[in-house]
Amino acid sequence: MTEAEFLAALRQLPLHPGAHSLTDDTATLGRYILTTDTLVEGVHYLAGDRPADVAWKLLAQNLSDLAAKGATPVGVLLNYPLRGADDWDAAFLAGLATALTHFSTPLLGGDTVSLPPHAPRVLTLTAIGADAPAPPRSGARAGDALYVTGTIGDAGAGLAIALGKDGPAELLAAYRRPQPRLAEGQALGPHVHAMMDISDGLLIDAERMAAASDLAVTIDLAAIPLSPAYAAFAGTDRAARLAAATAGDDYQLLFAAPAERALPVPATCVGHFTHGTALTLKHGVQPLPLPGKLGFQHAS
Repeated sequence: MTEAEFLAALRQLPLHPGAHSLTDDTATLGRYILTTDTLVEGVHYLAGDRPADVAWKLLAQNLSDLAAKGATPVGVLLNYPLRGADDWDAAFLAGLATALTHFSTPLLGGDTVSLPPHAPRVLTLTAIGADAPAPPRSGARAGDALYVTGTIGDAGAGLAIALGKDGPAELLAAYRRPQPRLAEGQALGPHVHAMMDISDGLLIDAERMAAASDLAVTIDLAAIPLSPAYAAFAGTDRAARLAAATAGDDYQLLFAAPAERALPVPATCVGHFTHGTALTLKHGVQPLPLPGKLGFQHAS
């Protein structure tokens, strides 16, 4: 099954109302927002990545989902595989302690399992937040503008550097130690119609927001914000912008709001929503064909 097919099958199971028909990255239970994410060695992180960086990324990607709901983190649950690598485990726990302290997010509990010595690690964290405006990804309206916080593509470039390309430490840090936009999410939550984080790539996540909202979305590659470090590393031409728009792990916020609305945090308008379906891409005024791959998908 593809990821989309598996999700469609899951929607046939008995669902809690707080599951929102599995159309979002989080669930709601009373005043609490719940999310869970998994990192698989060799899929979501490199086998040679430092354990402390893996711990940071595991926490950060979960907190990014809470940020997209404007939530304040309450705590996390860790599911951890032991496979007889004491040094790796100790370094992971030290890194997790640093990350939990940095983001003021305590550990609530979890579970441990055993793996064969050379099996890929599968790391799962569940994060709980509270007191969230919780704008859904399905809330965009025709006429809304599509915005992103920060810059796009840095983590994708950082992965290329981690794989051996020469490049600045700033981009490598974007891949290894992403920064969930908690403060921005809390500020934006009451003012936007829809919001999610960019984890699999700007294009694919924008398409998901449009589909959940039963709308069409147009994105202008020329408007995508690039960092000076990314521009120096990859350039600013159409190919570089397309690479940035299809790379994952940005963990910036993607949101829909009226174009005339004053925003409480800096953000860049990269497109707009209209009645209809599907994603349309352009560069300035020039229409562009969609790339063969919009971003990262499991079992695609």
